[in-house]
Amino acid sequence: MVKSKLGVAKKTLLEAYRLMTTAKSMTEVYEDNFKLVSKYVHATARGHEAIQLAVGMQLLPQDYVAPYYRDDAMLLGIGMRPYDLMLQLFAKREDPFSGGRTYYAHPSLRDDDKPKIPHQSSATGMQAIPTTGVALGLQYRERTGLQDTNAKDLPIAVCSLGDASVTEGEVAEAFQMAALRQLPIMYIVQDNGWDISANAEETRAQNAAEYAAGFHGLEVRSIDGTDFLESYQTIEDVLKIMRKERRPFLIHADVPLLNHHTSGVRKEWYRDDLEEHATRDPFPRFRELLIEEGVVKEKNLDKLDKEAMETVLADFAEARDADDPAPDDLYTHDFAPTPITEEAGNRRPEGATPTVMVDCALHAVQEMMDANPECLLYGQDVGGRLGGVFREAATLAQKFGDERVFNTPIQEAFIIGSTVGMSAVGLKPIVEVQFADYIWPGLNQLFTELSRSCYLSNGKWPVSSIIRVPIGAYGSGGPYHSSSVESVVTNIRGIKIAYPSNGADMKGLMKAAFHDPNPVVIFEHKGLYWSKVPGTGAAKVPEPDADYVVPFGKSRVALEAEVTKVTSGESLLVVTYGMGVHWALNAAKSHPGQIEVLDLRTLYPLDEEAMYEAAKRHGKILVVTEEPVQGTFAQSLAARIQEHCFEYLDGPVRTLGSVNMPAIPLNEVLEKTMIPSAEKVEKAIAELLAY
Repeated sequence: MVKSKLGVAKKTLLEAYRLMTTAKSMTEVYEDNFKLVSKYVHATARGHEAIQLAVGMQLLPQDYVAPYYRDDAMLLGIGMRPYDLMLQLFAKREDPFSGGRTYYAHPSLRDDDKPKIPHQSSATGMQAIPTTGVALGLQYRERTGLQDTNAKDLPIAVCSLGDASVTEGEVAEAFQMAALRQLPIMYIVQDNGWDISANAEETRAQNAAEYAAGFHGLEVRSIDGTDFLESYQTIEDVLKIMRKERRPFLIHADVPLLNHHTSGVRKEWYRDDLEEHATRDPFPRFRELLIEEGVVKEKNLDKLDKEAMETVLADFAEARDADDPAPDDLYTHDFAPTPITEEAGNRRPEGATPTVMVDCALHAVQEMMDANPECLLYGQDVGGRLGGVFREAATLAQKFGDERVFNTPIQEAFIIGSTVGMSAVGLKPIVEVQFADYIWPGLNQLFTELSRSCYLSNGKWPVSSIIRVPIGAYGSGGPYHSSSVESVVTNIRGIKIAYPSNGADMKGLMKAAFHDPNPVVIFEHKGLYWSKVPGTGAAKVPEPDADYVVPFGKSRVALEAEVTKVTSGESLLVVTYGMGVHWALNAAKSHPGQIEVLDLRTLYPLDEEAMYEAAKRHGKILVVTEEPVQGTFAQSLAARIQEHCFEYLDGPVRTLGSVNMPAIPLNEVLEKTMIPSAEKVEKAIAELLAY
């Protein structure tokens, strides 16, 4: 393509102007119809158009980009019509991003002819980790032979951020990993000097460029984001380097904010710098440049302005009148369909010897990685030196190499959130949070990014990931290595949760999770790993074969009651999972034939059918958990049983768990006093049987 005397092809300059005047026209139409469009929240690109178009126009279909909520000009730059964006503006059924489920300029796109846009949330700065995960995945594919590195124009990831979002800790985690591992990602930071009503002087000790300079290996360039030529040529240069050298950049673009923060926060309410910002409007600056340099006559630009406004008005009317979603549309795409719906494989192969749970899990991961080059494992201390603090990843790094099994920094948010990007590029990540007590920094990503991606992208971007979480108390682990957290996690919709009680289920559920296109959290009780805790011998079982899978949402009867005891009304059902299964099995020895133990195996989806059927047969029910009972998942089980089985019950459903204290003490006596045991379960059983 022949470049003009300005250093950019005339065709490109005219297309940039057409898109810039289109973006400007969209803002004007939205303002003219404010009462109509303000039903749903939106923001526009006014003041940011030059840098956004400089980026969007140069991305390729193989690239990945995470625009943020002000990036409608960038979306025009990658080839979207105003009509496409307006369908989301009005939350219409045919909104190509979310089917009317999320806000304006919150895109998710999987078109063959455009850059790929995995879902990202509104939460400020949260897109940095998933998009850095994309770059990590691209690097993995290149280094493991899954990507042809001789191909022209290797893909890159682009993450768009506002300067205010860079103060988020999770952005620091993303920068750290990009610099540490030299990932092919470009961070575009659009700095308009404002958060919402708080400005940069109030909230930032330095701008994004100054901050990013501390991450060695992350090259920083600062530009005038209102100058289209400078922006375009800078992006062009950086993309050329990145496609060849595969390293990270941050572009800090200084821009004005010419419109409202959002439609719900009007600029007139708090801004005292509107006149100054207006002097930096990129639109008249670009228009004057094209005329002064003889690129195009003013009348031709006038024609483009007129055509843009006509297009915008027509698209606006068409989008306004488009169909709303139907009520039934609410119920689609909460999960992507899984191929694992029935138990399969051999649970107890001939000649199989009893194997501890931690080894069943280890062998499952090894088998998955042997058969699937897209499968990888990472987290804290899982690499070759240690192989996990519980040796749950022992030998894997030696067998598969440091590219496929590697340590991360202490970054729970990155560990969890990066799986969004890994999944988006076709990988199957298995990650580990070292202890359940440390999952809290990762909940932002689990909630805002993983759990909602499939639903809010209208099914385009389910997140396939396995998140392993060692959990539970034993052996004086103390207040920060012993907690049970399932009640918090079960309140996050859009994820699946397993909590196995033995090695066979551990392996079968992990294999099912691998084939599941949705995010899966697997709680692995530390006290069951080696069956060293007295009374946990039942967790050590013959290891299933490599093809064994356990479908999510299917419970298992760990102990059956005698039929005569059931029919005579002398039986009791224990509903539980994890360590609770072993407390119940041991407690049942004091009541031969009277106790049925239902091992839920998965907390979501939940096998409600089996639970209600068993409750109706027995009439007396005890729900056992390791958590303090108040406000827990266990209480919700009891409530559901009472709601659905009330007329069959001989008494109230009872729940048994730990003492309701803030943390599990280190001292062994205090720990045992706090958590349940077989003896405590047996006592509760005896009391219920006496009804």
